[in-house]
Amino acid sequence: MENNNEQLSVYLKNVCLAYDKTVLTDVNLQINKGEFVYLIGKTGAGKSTLLRCLYADLLIGSGEGTVCGFNLKDIPKKNIPLLRRKLGIVFQDIQLLTDRTVFDNLAFVLKATGIKDKAVIKEKVMNALSLVSLENKATVYPYTLSEGESQRITLARALVNNPEMIIADEPTGNLDPITSEEIVKLLFKINKEQGTTVLMATHDYLIINDFRSRVISCEDGRIRE
Repeated sequence: MENNNEQLSVYLKNVCLAYDKTVLTDVNLQINKGEFVYLIGKTGAGKSTLLRCLYADLLIGSGEGTVCGFNLKDIPKKNIPLLRRKLGIVFQDIQLLTDRTVFDNLAFVLKATGIKDKAVIKEKVMNALSLVSLENKATVYPYTLSEGESQRITLARALVNNPEMIIADEPTGNLDPITSEEIVKLLFKINKEQGTTVLMATHDYLIINDFRSRVISCEDGRIRE
């Protein structure tokens, strides 16, 4: 595998990962900038372990790895926030702050990355809400939203800092089929229109069948195409 960081969002070569009882060995993976990739596998197969490695929540045990140009091997703690600014992370469990408005949920992310200019924050927040067609929800609180709206706001929060790559861990896992389809359509739209790389872990094979793209699998402790 040739490592050309200019063209790759993810590069892993001969990587070993271990967390709890999950062990992935000899992981070799390349994801080009602008790709949309599904990650599948049984519960406990290592999907979340792999994703946690990509945003440096777990360190690689051996091998080589880069994400969005950042070397994952012994990455200094001070560089982890810089890496995560390049990433938008969407979880299955909607983790919005219920004591503040939708606008403030998104603004919180920007402030945490050091952006203080109120005009810049407003522009970025409203642009992100526009991408998920929920500009009219900026002033409401999360508890007033439907599950589908909540997940779209979570996606907007992941987009607010113009990430190079979205990592989505079972984003449709708790949603009904119609809402799940809406979320995946949004991810494909963002992928195509913004050029954002998307890696989406899922168990939903109907989604994979309806929205075709590259598929990689965690099985038997390895990553397979």
